[in-house]
Amino acid sequence: MPQEQTKHEARNYHRTQMKRELIIQKLREQGCRITRQRRILLDIILEEECSCCKEIYYKALQKDSSIGPATVYRMVNTLESIGAISRKNFYKIACGEECFKDQGCTVELSDHTICRLSGEMWMDVMKSGLKAKGYIQNQDIENVIVSAVEG
Repeated sequence: MPQEQTKHEARNYHRTQMKRELIIQKLREQGCRITRQRRILLDIILEEECSCCKEIYYKALQKDSSIGPATVYRMVNTLESIGAISRKNFYKIACGEECFKDQGCTVELSDHTICRLSGEMWMDVMKSGLKAKGYIQNQDIENVIVSAVEG
């Protein structure tokens, strides 16, 4: 299993690097200089799961204290304008197991069957699916990120 996980991480790294180079190329085509600060911000956006500009800003400060919030907002706006990211289709649900104790979810299947899952059942389904696909072994789910796919 650890070998499979390493292969998965290598594929994700390669995919991230390809995205990075494509985005840099698009930025250059738009006349943007590719500064050290822009590279730092791009790496944070590609490699970390941030739900807002403020979160990106705080992570960027740890790498370069000269990056200001305006730089982050400009970079995010630029990335949005070239189609590299979409803020309107990104939502972060910051919750783990404790968040679902009194809640749950409703799933509608293609035959219009409705499945209502308690919070505990929902977490079991998530963990089972992630384990079956080889994404986790014995880890707990810290939070869930839901993003809409345009297309």
